[in-house]
Amino acid sequence: MVKLIATDMDGTFLNDQNQFPEDFYSVFEKMKQQGIIFGAASGRQYYNLAERFHDVQDEMLFIAENGSYVVYKGKEIFSNTLNKNDVRELLQIARKIDDVHIVLCGKKSAYFEPLDDQALIEINKYYTRQQVVEDLLQVDDEILKISILDFKGAESNSFPYFSEFKEKLQVTLGGYVWLDIMNAGSNKGIAMQKVQERLGIHAEQTMVFGDYLNDLEMMQQAYHSYAMANAHEQIKEVARFNAKTNNEAGVTAVIKEFLSGL
Repeated sequence: MVKLIATDMDGTFLNDQNQFPEDFYSVFEKMKQQGIIFGAASGRQYYNLAERFHDVQDEMLFIAENGSYVVYKGKEIFSNTLNKNDVRELLQIARKIDDVHIVLCGKKSAYFEPLDDQALIEINKYYTRQQVVEDLLQVDDEILKISILDFKGAESNSFPYFSEFKEKLQVTLGGYVWLDIMNAGSNKGIAMQKVQERLGIHAEQTMVFGDYLNDLEMMQQAYHSYAMANAHEQIKEVARFNAKTNNEAGVTAVIKEFLSGL
């Protein structure tokens, strides 16, 4: 019996117009009636996720900031922050990369130095609480993640600058234009494992959905792992099952089929 269902957001749960599946709230009520916990697992900020799921946020699980911050029913159950020396070193490297924008993701807010309009439009999609600062090195907050916004393509342009940190930190591609750097032990899979241990739920009782490389570890932490039809090839390789695309409401289609068999 599945007891926990978690989905990535962008490219998975949301369609390309940034919209929920039309049938989500009716599906959510059916999950709740069956005692199934529903969660969003995303690189997005917690406050952004809570706002998007405003009507049901107090009943949900949120694996935010690519697994570095986990909240269940409004209470923090796990976080993993970067130390200040690592933050300083990473910021200094990021500043050497041409034409990228840096977002410092803290527990209280997201922080960035003044941006152009194109970057601000992209950042506004994912960060609800935000502050513009003169110098990121002066921010006083617990830092969950450093995100690099790279319109040239994060995998080919920004990622090589941080390859030396792969053994020390979690360096993850969150999308074509996003590179996320977190403390070691921060990814959606580890966060899912922490949630499962806390709630007494096994991998065989867990269903997950994803489309990109930051979903890889989460796929490995659930038996019922679904790759979207639009997913990265590496996600399709590790997932056990397939779902329709995000534009075809693939997540709720699978959940409805599962619920119909109960």
